[in-house]
Amino acid sequence: MEGENMSEPVRASDVPFGVEVEAGKRYFWCACGRSQTQPFCDGSHKGTEFVPVKYEADETTLVFFCGCKSTNNPPLCDGSHNK
Repeated sequence: MEGENMSEPVRASDVPFGVEVEAGKRYFWCACGRSQTQPFCDGSHKGTEFVPVKYEADETTLVFFCGCKSTNNPPLCDGSHNK
């Protein structure tokens, strides 16, 4: 991490992460891109300005979590990886 800009997230993936979420369950999306358990937080943001984003599933369905960390609709993919 030395030499990295700590105010910019790491691009974890060039595509979104499709995850089957369960109704009523909470998920914590990694906003920094450093987590080894993408797309979810593993605490790797410690020491940065980033915090995970809570997502609570309203229904059991397939959700696409942002992998590039540039979405304007966190934690969900908005197609920013295509830009």
